[in-house]
Amino acid sequence: MTMKEKVVAALQKLPDPELHIDLWTLGLIRKVEVSKDEEQVEVTMTFTTPLCPYGPQMVADIKRAVLDLGARVVDVEVVFDPPWEPPEGLREMLGV
Repeated sequence: MTMKEKVVAALQKLPDPELHIDLWTLGLIRKVEVSKDEEQVEVTMTFTTPLCPYGPQMVADIKRAVLDLGARVVDVEVVFDPPWEPPEGLREMLGV
């Protein structure tokens, strides 16, 4: 399993503290990039709203989870363009 696959698997286990659905399924993760030596990981994500009170906690949880995989440097960039919209599969799961 590549480091990117490990990171994605870890993100699929990290729940949003408010919605209790994992960050990956929520569509909050926009991009995962891993350096060739697999020591540096960059995660681009968004929040459900720009004023999400759990934002700092989610960023810290991501950093901790990826460092636990063996990365030496983890950068998490939070972006709001485009704004978050629930993915189609999530809409179906929530019945929306």
